[in-house]
Amino acid sequence: MVFCSANLTNFGETLAIFVTVYALADCNNFFVSCERAFQPELEGRAVVVLSNNDGCVVARSNEAKAMDIAMGTPYFKLGKLVDSGRLLVRSSNYTLYGDLSHRVMNILREAVPDMEVYSIDEAFLNLEGIPREQWVPLCRGLVKRIRQWVGIPVSIGIAPTKTLGKVANHFAKKYPGYQGVCLADTPDKWEKALKLTPIGDVWGIGWRSAPKLQSSGVNTAADFTAKPEAWVLKHMGITGVRTWKELQGISCIEDEEPERRQSICTSRSFAEPITTRDELSLRISDFAGICAAKLRKDGSAAGEVAVFMQTNRFRSDLPQYYPFLRKRLPTAVNNTPEIVSAALALMDEAWKDGYAYKRAGVLVGETVPEDEVQGALFDSMSPEDRDRENRISAIMDKVNRSSGKTLLRVATQRPGHYADGIRREHCSNLYSTDWSELLTVK
Repeated sequence: MVFCSANLTNFGETLAIFVTVYALADCNNFFVSCERAFQPELEGRAVVVLSNNDGCVVARSNEAKAMDIAMGTPYFKLGKLVDSGRLLVRSSNYTLYGDLSHRVMNILREAVPDMEVYSIDEAFLNLEGIPREQWVPLCRGLVKRIRQWVGIPVSIGIAPTKTLGKVANHFAKKYPGYQGVCLADTPDKWEKALKLTPIGDVWGIGWRSAPKLQSSGVNTAADFTAKPEAWVLKHMGITGVRTWKELQGISCIEDEEPERRQSICTSRSFAEPITTRDELSLRISDFAGICAAKLRKDGSAAGEVAVFMQTNRFRSDLPQYYPFLRKRLPTAVNNTPEIVSAALALMDEAWKDGYAYKRAGVLVGETVPEDEVQGALFDSMSPEDRDRENRISAIMDKVNRSSGKTLLRVATQRPGHYADGIRREHCSNLYSTDWSELLTVK
């Protein structure tokens, strides 16, 4: 997404002289586009990307959408399409997707005065100070540059509110005539767009709300804006009123800093059940290490660590066990050694022989800003030792981010990628982050 502030005049009585204009930039079918960037044989083919453990569909090409393959479709239901060659599948390759996202965001960041990343494939860019007549040329230039430099197709919708920006973005994706950029900056433009936008496609209208609205005769975004505000408040609450106003060009969604997460959980289902303490210890160490890295990225520290393990509840022929243990820490921390040590102690306490564990995870909670941590009188670790662990963890983050791997880790963690042990039978190479997996040109 792109955010911009600018001066607009002569746009009708409904607009003030000074308004905020948003341009929503969104990478098209991002995971599939990342796969196609290095595998041109996928262009024009029906392609889906699967979730962890190759469980279900999490991304689809336009060709796959045309085959009525829904998001969340279990992989086993697609067997006939895959076997016939009509559908191609890829396992999730988040290291590749993250690197290409970083490259896209860098291009956007260099083009504008300010930017806020919204998600892995969207960002808010601030175009303040850029003349209106340059918005479309600038955005089309970004679309072209990202396609040429990274190989990712991008669409941009420009409008006075974020919700209208989403609407405009849909048209930019759908109609080639827009050349990747749809400008809906006047009431007549966005009113036409709203008549063609199904209510279920409106940002802020959840999958549960759409059927309720349709039962009241609200089938399009235009139908929704035609309802009185009191009706919207009664049926949709204050959130619905904000969406209703946004669709009429009244900006109601503030640009807010994301709230600090109160807890972070890392868990996995295993491709094969784990029956040994040593193997599960490696996995718990990995999960705890990921949680610690996420805490540092958020600028937080955790005052509590929890561990859970689960057997396969679908196997009634096997004994079942679902322990969940938590531990308060004397001082909130975010360094990897302490988080891992606490998690392993909990796992050892919960472990029982004779069970096949299908899933496990680590949760860190009671987070506080890392610069507001209060020391404990009876803390077993000295401030000097903890400062050393914090500095080591910071070095680990720097090296691992630049390499895309867990090159630096504590001894109880496994070597290689965090995703090791997950079923990924259709995974592509790490084309952009691993020297041994670079694209080969014949």
